[in-house]
Amino acid sequence: MSKLLKSPSRYVQGPNVLAELDKYLDGMGTKLLIIMDPFVDPMIHPVLDQCFQGKSDYTLAYEKFEGECCQSLIDRLADTARSGGFSCVIGIGGGKTLDTTKGVAYSAGLPMVVVPTIASSDAPCSSCSVVYHEEGTFDRYLFLDSCPNMVLVDTAVIAAAPAKLLVAGMGDAMATWFEARACRASGKDNQVHAKPTRAATALAKLCWENLKRDGLKAKEAVEAGVCTEAVEVIVETNTYLSTIGFESGGLAAAHGIQKGFTHIPALHRQLHGFNVAFCTLAQLVLEDAWEDFEEVQAFSASVGLPICFADLGYPDVDPAVVRNAAEKACVPTSTIHNMPFEVTGEMVYQALMAADALGRKYHERKAV
Repeated sequence: MSKLLKSPSRYVQGPNVLAELDKYLDGMGTKLLIIMDPFVDPMIHPVLDQCFQGKSDYTLAYEKFEGECCQSLIDRLADTARSGGFSCVIGIGGGKTLDTTKGVAYSAGLPMVVVPTIASSDAPCSSCSVVYHEEGTFDRYLFLDSCPNMVLVDTAVIAAAPAKLLVAGMGDAMATWFEARACRASGKDNQVHAKPTRAATALAKLCWENLKRDGLKAKEAVEAGVCTEAVEVIVETNTYLSTIGFESGGLAAAHGIQKGFTHIPALHRQLHGFNVAFCTLAQLVLEDAWEDFEEVQAFSASVGLPICFADLGYPDVDPAVVRNAAEKACVPTSTIHNMPFEVTGEMVYQALMAADALGRKYHERKAV
């Protein structure tokens, strides 16, 4: 079986790099369709105006991302890209804006540039989009032939976002090593239907090492409104390293259980990375990896990631609802079957309830 590692062609990161966007567009043409999240437009638009001022060879057209990342919007904007003769599609904003941009560029057959304005997940660098129905319910995953041609991350913009979003990205990144480790142990395929390269597994491990060393320092820096080297490390970890780690290293129980959490209504509004963080603890219970469990639990508590259901906004746990979610986590297509042993719904239920009890006891000890 072949090994495969997928990655963006270019990854650019640093404070105020958005003001230098034109320097990194070689080979992508000069007629740019920019899909912008309205929330960040007042902050980003003036930066781009300044960047392209006096550069008459460039033509920029803006489309506001409005509504939902749905097929009808992707189709409409792809038609705009084709009929307007654009050479490149650039997405700037949050996850749904970026997923829409990927879908538009893929449909129009154009290079794509992704500019995340938050570091709350590893989605920007990945080769898939999550597509929803117009009313907001899940439709499907759109799997692309390649990752974005370029991902540009302005850490001055990221550091201005709420610290909670950076912490959510840490929760998503934290699972990366433990899931990639499980995939390598089981010999299962990664998310691009090949065996993990050693490089992908090593980058997954680097995620956890970076988080332990710089996670709390990065959170505190963002809370203080500054961008330090710790912030740079964690942004790269959340955005780039975690993508390579999960897509080319493989997913396992943590994300499989997280999919089961979509069947717990009380968790629907919770940030993805927060749910994944708690599911990582459940995976470690399944593995009987108690030294890792204690280390992950302590780290999570230190940065504000959840260690029990109450931390997720679900204090009145209904065992029947959790049991149903555990069963849903074990559907035949779930990544939970990438674990190096058979996993059942009953095992997942027991692991979740154990992780919850241990998290509550941890809080009780710290409150004394």
